[in-house]
Amino acid sequence: MSAPLTKRPFEPVYDLQWIRGAFQTAIAIEHATMPLYSAAMYSLEVQNYPAYNTLRSVLMEEMLHMAAACNALAALGGSPRLETLDPAAILDGLPGSIAPTLRGRFAKLSKRQLDTFMRIESPDSMIAPDERDTARYPTIGSFYRTISAAIEANAASVAAAVRAPARANQVGGNLGYAVIDSTSRTDPVEQLLNSLELIIGQGEGFGGSTLSSGAQSQGELSHYARFAELRFGHSYSGGPDESDVPSREGQRRYFQGPPIEWPVVINTLAVPRDGYAAVLRLDPDRLAVSTELRAFDAAYTRMLSALDDAWNGPADQSWPSLGHAVFEMNELRVISCFNILRHRLPTAAVADLASIYPAEHQELSNLTDLTAPVFYGPRFVNTAVPART
Repeated sequence: MSAPLTKRPFEPVYDLQWIRGAFQTAIAIEHATMPLYSAAMYSLEVQNYPAYNTLRSVLMEEMLHMAAACNALAALGGSPRLETLDPAAILDGLPGSIAPTLRGRFAKLSKRQLDTFMRIESPDSMIAPDERDTARYPTIGSFYRTISAAIEANAASVAAAVRAPARANQVGGNLGYAVIDSTSRTDPVEQLLNSLELIIGQGEGFGGSTLSSGAQSQGELSHYARFAELRFGHSYSGGPDESDVPSREGQRRYFQGPPIEWPVVINTLAVPRDGYAAVLRLDPDRLAVSTELRAFDAAYTRMLSALDDAWNGPADQSWPSLGHAVFEMNELRVISCFNILRHRLPTAAVADLASIYPAEHQELSNLTDLTAPVFYGPRFVNTAVPART
């Protein structure tokens, strides 16, 4: 059961229209995590072993979470907007002002980057009290619990919307995420709530004294716990006792299991806001590098377009469109790992980064070892949306 809604001044009316908008925001949130996690996964020299398997498994579930949000919005009479999702939005924070102090940047796998990943997936108990008390939605889970409460508060109109003719497709069925079936004997409100519960459990854990997910996910580790295992270098061991609720203070103590080896990571330059434009002007090999970067961006754009077609195109073309999207996802890994990450930045450009990117240099140096050879990474541009400045 969700916590009852408490309305404060200047808050929205949590009605059916708000719920539809919230699911579109949920689509954008789940999408926002994917380039971050992908950039870290692609940076691994060997696309295998524990770190790769952790990143890939979380990334796959984020895709399924986005799909579940698409199905929920479609069930409520909305049309999921996927073609115009902006990967660069994470530079200014998660959509919907979730965790408002959080900022993301596409970069190689590092412990600092894992701190960001853990903050994205964090349960309420693992964040600082001032963030919990001052932000409307301090965590993704808190936003989704608000959606659940709104669904319960508007159960009759939600059920009626699900049973009305839909404008968009339901996509899936045996892929590990929820399809909302208007003809099922299961209450549509319950179907929507179960879908949200699955997403929350996989992200932050089922709550209480565990960082594992719920029964719907067969008790697998939450995304938060999987990232924390890599961050602390040890497997999840749970709390000292069953009554111990995981908390931010001393969180390392929940990860005292067998050691996890740190992988070999390619030292990519964290992506500047200009998508490497200033660095490329100084690179004698800029034509070849730019060609690979544009190829990646084109594949990313085609992937989002195919996903949009899967939900909003002809129903009989939904599965072929989804298959096209999966093909483009594989192309992204190939272009990144075998092409882009093999191009090294000029030594002179790396030495001059402080003057090339004065406003970003500190963050770039935090996420990149500037004393070692530095390579390009994928910049994740959707060419269907205006470039950010």
